Amino acid sequence: IYQRMRAEREAVARRLRSQGQEEAEKLRASADYEVTRTLAEAERQARITRGEGDAEAAKLFANAFSQDPDFYAFIRSLRAYEASFKDNQDVLVLSPDSDFFRYMKSPDTLRK
Repeated sequence: IYQRMRAEREAVARRLRSQGQEEAEKLRASADYEVTRTLAEAERQARITRGEGDAEAAKLFANAFSQDPDFYAFIRSLRAYEASFKDNQDVLVLSPDSDFFRYMKSPDTLRK
């Protein structure tokens, strides 16, 4: 009798553990789904916000360019200089008469 009762209790315990594990898996799957869904929504919102920011930046640049094209050209040249000479080991071969050096040769180029 004792062995049978013990076997029944062990069977009940295995069944309950199994049900617990099944429920735990369901909860993990649900949590994983929620995490994935939340991250996807956050990524979507980030892309929208980034796109809006890029559009606003482009609008501001266009507005600035239309107000003072010479200054805007100067700023773009500075950015080009920075990008071209960012590493100390870069070599750039250009004619000294190149437009690339226009603002380096004469700072008064901006002034009219």
